[in-house]
Amino acid sequence: MQPTEPAPPAASPDGPAPEPTGPPAQARTTRPTTASPTEHPPAPAPAPTPPAGPPASLSGEPARVLVVDDDPTVAEVVAGYLDRAGYRVDRAGDGPAALARAAAHRPDLVVLDLMLPGMDGLEVCRRLRGRGPVPVVMLTARGDEDDRILGLEVGADDYVTKPFSPRELVLRVESVLRRARPAPARAPRPPSAAGLTVDPAARRATKDGTELALTLREFDLLTFFLRHPGRAFAREELMREVWGWDFGDLSTVTVHVRRLRGKVEDDPARPRLIQTVWGVGYRFDATGREAD
Repeated sequence: MQPTEPAPPAASPDGPAPEPTGPPAQARTTRPTTASPTEHPPAPAPAPTPPAGPPASLSGEPARVLVVDDDPTVAEVVAGYLDRAGYRVDRAGDGPAALARAAAHRPDLVVLDLMLPGMDGLEVCRRLRGRGPVPVVMLTARGDEDDRILGLEVGADDYVTKPFSPRELVLRVESVLRRARPAPARAPRPPSAAGLTVDPAARRATKDGTELALTLREFDLLTFFLRHPGRAFAREELMREVWGWDFGDLSTVTVHVRRLRGKVEDDPARPRLIQTVWGVGYRFDATGREAD
């Protein structure tokens, strides 16, 4: 299935210049004019401020994105948009090729189609994350909620449903990469409670001194809870504060809470830290008392 809009001309990432809407300019006379001695030529207009570039990798080079899709048209359009946005782009048409590409050049983010021939996107995601943390944006078919939830369960950080807008995908990639960047060194003291500590600068979380293997969104969610103990948040609020979305599939929040409980709770079936507040959402209880 193809994206919903074609790639723009290579000469400009924003497409051709808009057509003028005003009336046609009148022809100028050839009669020369002389400027008054007291007049000054108009000052040149200030140069426009260049737009901010895409998030960079830790080395300072443009971030490297691996696009994995067996549809060459989709892969070409997505890669073209990402390339024009300033990213370094690698492409792979199936799971084994994606793993080989990732081993040769470690990507900063992977755009991964769920429905790949042979080794599907879920297995590719598992193997990529088994090699180390890497953000993953998964491409799924519209309406396949079970597939989206499975993708989040195996560690995908975000997903985009087909058919999709390539510009939206680029914005999602930028959002995930910016969240994955280490926080400034002047960040406040890392929040901690109930034996849990997060270090935003190092993107590291521990429980009783043991490091936790968290995905990008799990880390952000835990950090948010630790910074707001005792307050109940609706899923819509968590999606806005942690994901930066004003709308979306709320099951995304549910899945991440369930996964996070499995990593921070002593008994995930009876959570004491991340508690469900019926009719509202979730609350982090730093005391670890059993919910009523």
